[in-house]
Amino acid sequence: MTGWQMLLFKEVLRFWRVAAQTITGPILTALLYLLVFGQALESHVKVYDNVSYTAFLVPGLAMMSLLQNAFANSSSSLVASKVMGNLVFLLLTPLSAWHWFVAYVGAAVVRGLVVGSGVLVVSLLFAVPPLAQPVWALLFAVLGAALMGSLGVVAGLWSEKFDQMAAFQNFVVMPMTFLSGVFYSIHSLPPFWQTVSHFNPFFYMIDGFRFGFFGVSDVSPWFSLGVVAAATAGVGVWALLLLRVGYKIRS
Repeated sequence: MTGWQMLLFKEVLRFWRVAAQTITGPILTALLYLLVFGQALESHVKVYDNVSYTAFLVPGLAMMSLLQNAFANSSSSLVASKVMGNLVFLLLTPLSAWHWFVAYVGAAVVRGLVVGSGVLVVSLLFAVPPLAQPVWALLFAVLGAALMGSLGVVAGLWSEKFDQMAAFQNFVVMPMTFLSGVFYSIHSLPPFWQTVSHFNPFFYMIDGFRFGFFGVSDVSPWFSLGVVAAATAGVGVWALLLLRVGYKIRS
């Protein structure tokens, strides 16, 4: 393997060796959300015609888990390397900023897709959502994981300890994912909050991914695709530039 392939393999192996924590744990958490919200609101909430509320929840929970774990993979890897002091060994290699970017974001995409797929599989025990547009679902899943993997690189470079990374995740990633329409359609919100939701890029990732299952969405899937693609490109360039200048990792 070449240098970037070895780094990618190392990053994938890093989360795979602790799969009980990085894969099984998030799947179990999503399953608990499905049990609690699905059982409590199944007979009280109706979003789409001929679609049960539990089935409506499944794509949203899968995408939420995918996004959160893609972010956690790249950010935690960089912060852990900083704290333990082994990042210097990577700095001594001839790997370019592109190699770092592809390896860290690529591993984040792999973990996100594995967790998201796991959530979908275990959710089949409770509801079987149709897969009307599988290409759309896969496209939004990959773009969303790449976006969050890139954002994780930015957060990992900025953070100097685990507390700072946790603050970024708790005050930025978590609120934006929970307020993105995972548990509801934005049409059920008051006009003001509907407007606010349209400024949340996570909403377009969730809505576009859900369109891949039901063929129905709150906004045009093409518009969502444009927003997500632009956000992925923007954050990706930001992360690449930070890696190129060695932000907080070179002195």
